[in-house]
Amino acid sequence: MKYIDEYRDGEAARALAATITRTVTRPWMIMEVCGGQTHSIVKYGIDRLLPPEIELVHGPGCPVCVTALETIDRANAIASRPDVIFCSFGDMLRVPGSRGDLLQLKSQGSDVRVVYSPLDAVDLAAARPDRKVVFFAIGFETTAPPNAMALWMAKKRKLSNFSALVSHVLVPPMMTAMLGAPDNLVQGFLGPGHVCTVMGEYEYGPIVDRFRVPIVITGFEPIDLLEGILRTVEQLESGRAEVENAYARAVRPEGNPRSRQLLDDVFEVCDRKWRGVGMIPRSGFRLRPEYRDHDAEQIFEVDDIETHESSICISGQILKGQKKPHHCPAFGKQCTPQTPLGATMVSSEGACAAYHAYGRHLEAAGTVDGAQASVMSNAM
Repeated sequence: MKYIDEYRDGEAARALAATITRTVTRPWMIMEVCGGQTHSIVKYGIDRLLPPEIELVHGPGCPVCVTALETIDRANAIASRPDVIFCSFGDMLRVPGSRGDLLQLKSQGSDVRVVYSPLDAVDLAAARPDRKVVFFAIGFETTAPPNAMALWMAKKRKLSNFSALVSHVLVPPMMTAMLGAPDNLVQGFLGPGHVCTVMGEYEYGPIVDRFRVPIVITGFEPIDLLEGILRTVEQLESGRAEVENAYARAVRPEGNPRSRQLLDDVFEVCDRKWRGVGMIPRSGFRLRPEYRDHDAEQIFEVDDIETHESSICISGQILKGQKKPHHCPAFGKQCTPQTPLGATMVSSEGACAAYHAYGRHLEAAGTVDGAQASVMSNAM
């Protein structure tokens, strides 16, 4: 397929890996920010192509994973009400809260529906004025514009029975909090391509200037990622720290100005708790006061729900790049995609879920070797 096959070409991938090997002279730790990038790295065995000096660690780039546990409990509390139609994207239905998930509620008779666009939920509210329709608005900056559009449309159409449970999180404040921590180990970032299609590059310059770490914005295919790694290594080796766009076919420096304006119109920045990490200042969106009539958290009075994470889960350390999934004693044992204990296993995008999906839990247990675990040569 044109524009896909060339980004999965095995010979080109090996050539890039060889160039990285020739370029690197000392150890470097690089974090990919996006969960989609993590899955490509593990699926294609990209980390196995790299020289031993390069260590890739996995960031909190899965919005489902980092949605706070109490937010999931709030969603479940709202969805269990008989007067509510609760709408969500499908990847949130199996995310466990303290006492079950949305799919279990659906099986018990609650009206929980999967939608493919937040505008579907708006149309449903218009068609069912007798019910309260709630949309679960989560995600990074990538999914925020369509969710903002849904709220803007509901306000314009005067749909008083439509509301959203908002739990959007923002990438740059997370990176800033991570780099400012005394135990930070990350020396360079592969920036999130999809987020930057909306927000552009401007938010990353201050991070680079403050912490002197390179940020190379890249895509999700093997060639994208290897090119991003090479550019990051070249910066590190030469002592440079810059924002570099290696995903120019999708990302413009200014991002999408109309989407950014819509976000400013509907949302305001707030502190946000990240599952497995904790509270990060100014790292989320909430509705502006003029949209509070559509704020499900206020309408249903669920903002005081508090919960506690599993005591044996190390997802917080994994999300900050301090540990990898196989370092957790529960990984692949007590903690599986069917019985997740923490943030990085609750969604298929999480790092632990990626390791599990591609057999690295078996490798950690000694039942397969590294060559069998890597599917790079078969997949490209």
